[in-house]
Amino acid sequence: MGVYDLTLRACFALALRIKAGWTFVGGLLFLGRRPHAALMSSELSPRGAAPAYDDAEKGVSEKVIVYPVEKKALTYPADEKKDLFVSEKKDVAAFQQPQVKRDPYALQKGAPKKKTSKSIIVKLWYNTYRKLFTIAFCINMIMFGFAVSGHWPYAVKYAGAFAVANFNVSILVRNEIFGRILYWLVNTLFAKWPPLWWRLGCTSVLQHLGGIHTGCAVSGIIWLTLKVVNTWRNHINENNAILVVGIFTNVAVIVTAVAAFPWVRNTHHNVFERHHRFVGWTALFLTWAFTIMGDIYNPTTRSWVPDGRHLVRQQDFWYVMGMTTWIVLPWICTREVPVDIELPSPKVAIVRFRRGMQQGLLGRISRSAVKEYHAFGIISEGPHAKYHYMICGVQGDFTRSLVNDPPRTLWTRELKFAGVSNTSTLYKRGIRICTGTGIGAALSTCIQSPYWFLIWIGSDQEKTFGPTISGLIHRHIEPERLILWDSKVRGGRPDTMKLLRDVYKSWNAEVADRVPVAVVFITSNYIGNSEMMEGCKEYGIPCFGTLWDF
Repeated sequence: MGVYDLTLRACFALALRIKAGWTFVGGLLFLGRRPHAALMSSELSPRGAAPAYDDAEKGVSEKVIVYPVEKKALTYPADEKKDLFVSEKKDVAAFQQPQVKRDPYALQKGAPKKKTSKSIIVKLWYNTYRKLFTIAFCINMIMFGFAVSGHWPYAVKYAGAFAVANFNVSILVRNEIFGRILYWLVNTLFAKWPPLWWRLGCTSVLQHLGGIHTGCAVSGIIWLTLKVVNTWRNHINENNAILVVGIFTNVAVIVTAVAAFPWVRNTHHNVFERHHRFVGWTALFLTWAFTIMGDIYNPTTRSWVPDGRHLVRQQDFWYVMGMTTWIVLPWICTREVPVDIELPSPKVAIVRFRRGMQQGLLGRISRSAVKEYHAFGIISEGPHAKYHYMICGVQGDFTRSLVNDPPRTLWTRELKFAGVSNTSTLYKRGIRICTGTGIGAALSTCIQSPYWFLIWIGSDQEKTFGPTISGLIHRHIEPERLILWDSKVRGGRPDTMKLLRDVYKSWNAEVADRVPVAVVFITSNYIGNSEMMEGCKEYGIPCFGTLWDF
């Protein structure tokens, strides 16, 4: 084959390639826009089958090689999503605010209240106070039954002596000096070494001495009524003046007792105090008159025998002398003292007095020397401190007057009376839980003893109670034995029993023979006190609650 032939063949192949290229470009133009009129030739007009590809369109090779594609998972950079289509739920969740962690001790709103078993309710109702009342009253009623049935003539003859003997014991156990002596003896003799049940029993009896007070008082009224009835029965031989004084004495004593009923004492404090104190003092004078007149009158001769020797030999004379001594003695300690009053908020008055105090004491204060005394817990850093304080929450006329018209002096009894916290020295460890102004009765124990844990539940405590109380807490109580629950900051009240149980488990680390060594003292309002007392009894936690029996 010559060069000429090779040249012709090359030109012919080149022409075919150029033709195929123009055909491809024309097809693209036809698809992209409307064809030009000059191009609408007869070969495009038919709408039959597409023309077969010519050799130029197929390319130079007669075979088409298909390379298989390896199937692999699509991979993406680490910061991109692997999903080709993002889920709407996931997309929305990405823009939602993160959930706030719930406080484990916060009280759940609307949560059903756990029912307390009836046995626990009965145990709490029939407490040591009622047990002591039952003992004192039943002993007297047994003796009274023998007397009125005629089996004990001695008791009938000296019914007046039985009456004033009961009044004597009733007043004695309420005497603040006698109470301080009892607390001192128990704290000195039984601190920490006896079994826990014995120490708990001592605390319970000291806290509920009021049961003896009321039991003997009611029994004394019954014996006095028997004495007056016997005088009336023998009115032929008795002087009428003795009968009249006896009736007035009986009425005065009954009014004094009725004024001390819990619903009167707790809801009408001024009514209780005026009648219990002033009518009680009247009853004391009448008792003196009734006793002396009965002792110096001779019913056989129907004449008065004013014999002093005979009088001082009568047992009822000395019983009444004892009554008078126990009543007068605390008033000897009454003084008008200077005070400084801090008003951190309209809800509270902080009263500051000179000299320090031991822990667990309460004091009575008044604007007057003889009326409207109110009891408050005492806060002090110790007996050698410069000051002690009382927290007076605004609840009635007296406490409101401390805020609206702060006095420069107040009347108080220099010898304070002991409360249940005073027995804290009996225990190796303890927890003091309180709400609101209850910190006044609880704080001294935790300040003066490093073995007591403080839980204080309130609203905006630092602002409400001021820097003085906050300073005392933070200076003397380490963070590891302190929980301050601010319901305003933490969104409400806590689940007090859950909080108390956890603190009790962690604080009651020292256990001997599976017997707990820690005890819980509670100072709260009536509802809070009942809830915590019921919860502690249910979980077997030794506890003592608030009393309103002052």
